[in-house]
Amino acid sequence: MPDFRSRRIGRTDLAVTELGLGTGTLAGLFQAVPTAEALATITAALDAGVTFYDTSAQYGLGRAEHLLGDGLRTRRAGTVLSTKVGRLLKPYLGSATVRQGWVDPFPFVEAYDYSYDGIMRAHDDSLMRLGLARIDVLLVHDIGTFTHGADQHARYWAQLAGGGYRALAELKASGRVDAIGIGVNEWPVLMDAFGIGDWDVFLLAGRYTLLEQTALDPLLATCLRRGTSIICGGPFNSGALVGNGQWNYAAAPPEVVARVARLEALCREHGVALGAAALQFPLAHDAVCTVLPGPKSPAELAGILDWWHTQIPPEFWAALARSGLVAPGTPLPGGLTAA
Repeated sequence: MPDFRSRRIGRTDLAVTELGLGTGTLAGLFQAVPTAEALATITAALDAGVTFYDTSAQYGLGRAEHLLGDGLRTRRAGTVLSTKVGRLLKPYLGSATVRQGWVDPFPFVEAYDYSYDGIMRAHDDSLMRLGLARIDVLLVHDIGTFTHGADQHARYWAQLAGGGYRALAELKASGRVDAIGIGVNEWPVLMDAFGIGDWDVFLLAGRYTLLEQTALDPLLATCLRRGTSIICGGPFNSGALVGNGQWNYAAAPPEVVARVARLEALCREHGVALGAAALQFPLAHDAVCTVLPGPKSPAELAGILDWWHTQIPPEFWAALARSGLVAPGTPLPGGLTAA
């Protein structure tokens, strides 16, 4: 079993391996994943020594939580599980087999609710779908204008500030969860969140990667001051950094395609796989506690593990620091900083 280093989540007692497993893709995001394949992927991650597992009621409209509970139930000891609140699932009576990008989801539809009662109920509902007695990390999911637009976000933000955060704080204070946070694709909303209270961890997807470092300052700098960790979700930027031409869940715009091409050229020059560089890049920042890819099969996970354990020559990171391809001041492996 490979050794993974672990990092602490915020100021909590939770420690997670620097590589985690996300379950959105396993739940059939844009492509069906057979149940046996999904469970085999979770088992392979456990066998490899991965201890951090993230899911959500949204993923497959309940399917991902169900799968992850089945995958972890007999091997829960030593693992850290995060799921998300902000959505309640209600019965779906239609017949569509693809909804909201999910292929063959469970028969539910989502209803957003960031209120005190909504978050308390979402936590309990997730426990039942998981079939587990405990959730370690509870994240507010997809609050922000990226998902809701400005007007609706204002209403949901009022719910979170007016009662939802209190629910999270009570769940933590009572020991029902160990850490609380937010999981989003946009970083400005996380800066706003510091005005509500203290947070242990943010799951930020796609905004601090080898391709883009828009969250570097002020967000990550503020996280260091406030004792908040970052889970780096979407380290491949929806696949842009592994050659699928996607970015932010859609076709990559020309400027992103051009930047990826320049990164690929730099990697070729030094004999480095772009995927390996993308996986290893985020952990050079002290705010990041884990990197969270989402493989959909044991074979994809095996490829990620190969990238993870690739020894990247220091000359590559030095060339990247000089290249202008990452934001000035970005920390890089080997103690380097981008010029």
